[in-house]
Amino acid sequence: MKREVIQIRCSIYEKKLLKKRAARAGISLSEYLRLTAFQINIVERLTPEQLESYQMLVQYKNNFMRISNMFKHRDTRLAKEVEDLAEKIRTHLQNFKK
Repeated sequence: MKREVIQIRCSIYEKKLLKKRAARAGISLSEYLRLTAFQINIVERLTPEQLESYQMLVQYKNNFMRISNMFKHRDTRLAKEVEDLAEKIRTHLQNFKK
């Protein structure tokens, strides 16, 4: 159980910024400060817009892979270009997770 209190001084701007970052991470200000003090990586939650973008990118990647598979035997150059595009999207999707 946490019973000890530590007070810090900061500007109004800094306090608002810290509260905003804690809210984006979905944790309290106290928890946010504790985690950052111990250099624990804090992952912000995705906003609904970011989540929608992520889902759209997943859909695009899957569609481009399907298109690539359709053209694999007919036009190998086009299939390779589409496959490269799907790979770039996959790379961006992996960055979303970090």
